Order: sequence, then structure tokens, then C-alpha cells
Amino acid sequence: MADDHPRDDAPISASKRSDAHAIVLDEFTDVKGKSIVGRSVTINKPVGELFAYFRNFANLPAFMENVARIDVLDDKRSHWVVKGPAKLTYEWDALVTDEVQDRYIAWASQPGADVDNSGRVDFRDAGARGTVVTATILYDPPGGVVGKLIAKMFQREPAIQARRDLRRFKQLMETGEIATAAMNPKQREEELA
Repeated sequence: MADDHPRDDAPISASKRSDAHAIVLDEFTDVKGKSIVGRSVTINKPVGELFAYFRNFANLPAFMENVARIDVLDDKRSHWVVKGPAKLTYEWDALVTDEVQDRYIAWASQPGADVDNSGRVDFRDAGARGTVVTATILYDPPGGVVGKLIAKMFQREPAIQARRDLRRFKQLMETGEIATAAMNPKQREEELA
């Protein structure tokens, strides 16, 4: 992040500053998308551990609810398959556009993407509290404003998913599992008995 902009734990995309959008765009080397989403979470784990887990993109479907799969093509490129509303799927190739070990990872979708997007995930040491992880995503919703509204109705809109996915990442990294309301097989058997 730019050092000349004072920051708190909230993502700059949530700022009430008039220049917030310009600050976000300054941080991206390849901007794809006009809608912006930003979310942060503090995770009680060291920066290096969180960065390493997140940087292995094959790990991301473990906590990203709408990501069906990520095929890692090489160190910089990956192919994403994401679930959308009404049982639709969207696909794109992503390229890591900028990265600093244990600080941030930035990416942008490549030409031909079903959803143009770019983003950056920042990892900031929070001392005894662990690490502040901030996800900032720019995207163009399929179907424009109507598509964004439909995605919200189906709980598949990126602003909703970013919040949920970061919460799930926190749970996974701090406890080793993600809490769900679903019954495990033993509970289901007991319920049916």
C-alpha cells in the first residue's frame, strides 16, 4: 500500500475519503473492473504462514465458497471456475501482476474472461493480534447492474462473498476447520433414529 496514505484496519475501498478510489487504483498494476469491494479480517496467525497458504492458489477453494476449482498453470497463471447465480459458472485465467513476499499478491483476469476482475490481498503484521488480511477486488458484474442485483439475491455477489470467504479463511487458519450449520453424518443418523 502507498506509504503516504494513512491507513487503519479497514480497506481503503470502504473509506469515506474523496480520493479513496484513486488510491486503490494507484495500488494496481493492471486494473480490470469498475465495481470495487474491500474487506478486512484480523487472523491470529503470523504473516508468513497466512501468505504461504494463500499464495498456493490450489488451497483457495477450501474456504472460498463459490470457487468450484482453481487449476494452477504455473507460478504466475491460474484458471478459475466460479459458481454464479442460477447454477451458472464463470471462468477466467488470472495472472499474478505484482507480489511482495509476506506483504501482498495482486492479480488481473486475462483477455476472454467471463468476468473481468483484478484485485489485491494485503497481509499486514498486527503484532500480538496476528495479521490483518485485506482483500480489495475490482470487477465488472456479468449483466451489469441487473446482473449485480441478481447475484445479490442469490447471495453470490462479490461484496457478500468477500466477507464470508475472509471469515472462513480466519476459521480455517485459526482452528483448522470451518464451522458449518450442516450436520455431520453421525448427527444425521442420530436425528433420523
